[in-house]
Amino acid sequence: MIKDFTPRLYQQTILGTAANKNTLVVLPTGLGKTALAFLLAAQRLHFYPNSKILMLAPTKPLCEQHVQTFKKHLEVPEEKIVLFTGSIAPKKREEMWKDAQIIVSTPQGLENDCINNRIQLKDISLLIFDEAHHATGDYSYVWLAQQYEKTSLKARILALTASPGSDIEKIREVCNNLKIEKVEVRTETDSDVKPYIQNVKVNWIKLDFPEELKSVQKHLQNSRKSKLIEAQNYGYCNSADLHKGQLLKLQGELQRKISSGERDFEILKSVSLTAEALKIDHALELLESQGVNPLQTYFKKIQSESLTSKVKAVKNLMLDQYFKSAMYLTEELADKNFQHPKLVKLKEIVGEQIEKDQQAKIIIFTQFRDSAEQIVQQIDKLNIKNHIFFGQAKKNGVGFSQKQQKEILDQFRNGEFNVLIATSVAEEGLDIPKVDKVIFYEPIPSAVRSIQRRGRTGRLEEGTVTILVTSKTRDEVYRWSSFHKEKRMYTNLDKIKKEFSFSTLDERQETNNGNNTLDKFIPEEKVVAILADHREKDNKIVKELIDLGVSVRTSQLEVADYLVSGRVAVELKKVPDFVASIIDGRLIDQVKGLKNNFEKSVLVIEGEEDIYSVRKVHANAIRGMLASITLDFGVPVLYTKSPKDTACLLAVMAKREQNKGGDISYHSSKPQSMKEQQEFIVSSFPNIGVLNARKLLEQFGSIKNLANANKVELMKVDKIGDKIADRLVGMFNEEYKKKN
Repeated sequence: MIKDFTPRLYQQTILGTAANKNTLVVLPTGLGKTALAFLLAAQRLHFYPNSKILMLAPTKPLCEQHVQTFKKHLEVPEEKIVLFTGSIAPKKREEMWKDAQIIVSTPQGLENDCINNRIQLKDISLLIFDEAHHATGDYSYVWLAQQYEKTSLKARILALTASPGSDIEKIREVCNNLKIEKVEVRTETDSDVKPYIQNVKVNWIKLDFPEELKSVQKHLQNSRKSKLIEAQNYGYCNSADLHKGQLLKLQGELQRKISSGERDFEILKSVSLTAEALKIDHALELLESQGVNPLQTYFKKIQSESLTSKVKAVKNLMLDQYFKSAMYLTEELADKNFQHPKLVKLKEIVGEQIEKDQQAKIIIFTQFRDSAEQIVQQIDKLNIKNHIFFGQAKKNGVGFSQKQQKEILDQFRNGEFNVLIATSVAEEGLDIPKVDKVIFYEPIPSAVRSIQRRGRTGRLEEGTVTILVTSKTRDEVYRWSSFHKEKRMYTNLDKIKKEFSFSTLDERQETNNGNNTLDKFIPEEKVVAILADHREKDNKIVKELIDLGVSVRTSQLEVADYLVSGRVAVELKKVPDFVASIIDGRLIDQVKGLKNNFEKSVLVIEGEEDIYSVRKVHANAIRGMLASITLDFGVPVLYTKSPKDTACLLAVMAKREQNKGGDISYHSSKPQSMKEQQEFIVSSFPNIGVLNARKLLEQFGSIKNLANANKVELMKVDKIGDKIADRLVGMFNEEYKKKN
């Protein structure tokens, strides 16, 4: 089944492991991780010819790249190798899935397809996770791996990455989440890899930090220190020399205190001071590693926000004399067109490389878009063809669509321009075969990202990596941080390998003896079902319900977020949204909708935050609303701590309802029986809903009789008031007006 490819020795060795065990493969960029994917895919299709292969990758460009690779090297009809993206309609994806043999997809869209039962994983004989280091926390990889292991009849997992990270607990988390049984690691120094490694020369270029910038630096440092000294006085900060990581940790601790109801002056002031210190930290990073223009842009942003924002941290900075002095000095340097020495050196390096080889390809990586745009301006002055490359637009930002990203990379591959100036979006997985030089405009503290950047060169031919470092700044800190993290990564991977040699998957993973399922709670013959509104943004609850063994259907619900039966609806509010919906008036309308459309309704408030502290709303206003919901509308209010807790509550409610004979009849699909069709038609009338529809049909016996009823007759039906009756009579009697 393989064509136009001869596997290397180390690929054959790794393949032998991956064929028999769920395997995490850690292999430097450019050494054929994707080849392992199509080699193992061919083997699995040989043994299971009627099965499917699924490969997941974080981005659409990566997915497109993998599709082309599979088509190139596998003797599978091209129409059987398909790309799933969010731009394809769900119904179309469902149809494509049926006929496809190899599916390449981004994880989020596929997760939604699984949740909505558009696809099933049971026929997948191989699930491949590209850039597997993403498999932590709530990332879609985690849940999909769990579902695959539960449902597939012939499960096998292959996880691929160049760098899983330096933290041993994170590596363990990735392995546990992806059900890994074996780890295969190769480095450039391994004997079976060495013959295929091109020499990559790494040059660290140190540049002096200019005196002109030191004066700005001094003001910012003084400003930062003053904030932390003040925070010390309030008792929540133990040092005025905290680094960025410690500041972020402190901020998280303070926010948790506030969420739990502690809102005294000292805590609130400390939170504001910590936020100010972090903003100054960012300014220092821009100054030391990027230069005047990016810093000036940042200062202008803060200045603008101080005029419109209610955030005290921003306003306080504009009152700080040290900070204001730094702003004025920066503005003066910008007016003089003062350039960071990195920018000068960068022009020199690029110019020399192109002079030596007119066809040379260079990638320049930088952390920030402002710096990227500044670099473009300087490269333009050299009359060297270049293109900026960054991710998709974020809020109030400008970005490239995935189609545009692909076009730019194709142009770069084809030699239409020499220099690609990129932010982090180009670090991960993109196939650019021949790059002569990679330049880091600044070191980065992440081992993962540093490895990804370096791996863009030295793939087919020798290459060089040049890293610009400003002396005695955080550039040097980041340089050594990355170095030690990478060293620690391989040490920890070696430990993990040994762990996997002496333990089984069951021994490594936590078990709770079935306590997280409803197997004992729900009779096997009775599957509990819940209908969820498909517009619910947080699908954590749905995933938890599926994990509990609940059959979840999704549909557009006009009222409520969940139906546990045809008569019982649940509206879910997280604590902040509950308070916000009181302020903007949504809550009353939503509660009325529940009351008018369902026999019984429940309001669930989820979260561990203090409901009286999340917004500046008087406690009595919140108490009054809770009282009104419960007493005036008869809607009980229940509290849960987390999505898992909410899912368990919904499952219990659904079980109780459905054991009593209730069902989920909300006409989410085309009504089948005559009774359902009648209810469907009447429930679609304005402000009627299912519950009132049933009352009206019971009262009048047919839709014909209902349509002929007058206002007085309509108002005899419970919950049909003056306004609703008027609207119904008007709708029944108003002549249809055809548009000309």
